[in-house]
Amino acid sequence: MATQPQPMQRPQGRSARIRYQVHRAVIELLEDRTIDELSIPLVAERSGVHQATIYRRWGSIPVLLNDLVAAGPARTAPLPDTGTLREDLDAYAIAVADSLAGPLGVLMLRAAVSNIPPEPDRGPSAILLERTRQLQDMLDRAQARGEHPPSVDELLELVVAPLYFHALFGKPVGPEHARGLVDRLLAPPATRQRGKAAPRARRGPTRAGPAATAPGS
Repeated sequence: MATQPQPMQRPQGRSARIRYQVHRAVIELLEDRTIDELSIPLVAERSGVHQATIYRRWGSIPVLLNDLVAAGPARTAPLPDTGTLREDLDAYAIAVADSLAGPLGVLMLRAAVSNIPPEPDRGPSAILLERTRQLQDMLDRAQARGEHPPSVDELLELVVAPLYFHALFGKPVGPEHARGLVDRLLAPPATRQRGKAAPRARRGPTRAGPAATAPGS
């Protein structure tokens, strides 16, 4: 799942540097090309990495794109831990919305969607499984504080999924829309079914702060 990406920093070590150069080249190429127009020779020319090295390590563009998407969480900060469930959820939802509205977030989303395998091979991605685990940890912290968090499935379906839906099929949403999704998530079930959000206490603007993916989010 996609979340707030941090700037790519040049890593140490030859293998890590090659991966960095190739990933950066793919991101730059996707700024003015479609995924279907990508090719190993184009990536090699842009990255300065020999074609043979790229073929040996990744073999094909789909595999390379999957690796690029999988590397996304490594460039993200931890999930928020503000001390309250609502603040954590606000910060997380706003960070996801901001990430999807940015150029890198959109590219990651396009790459991830283009590589969804057909049935019957489709299943939860490693990125989704890891992000779900982290979100569950955030909800468990709230429960340990005596709060009453929703389930992780409710969080994914009522907050995360709509953010990705808007980014994929319309226009990425802003912070206020993201906070509204959190309001709906925290509303009592009967109120939620009527399409009304839980009342929000008056306070200052929420700061997104560091938050972590997609996919991947």
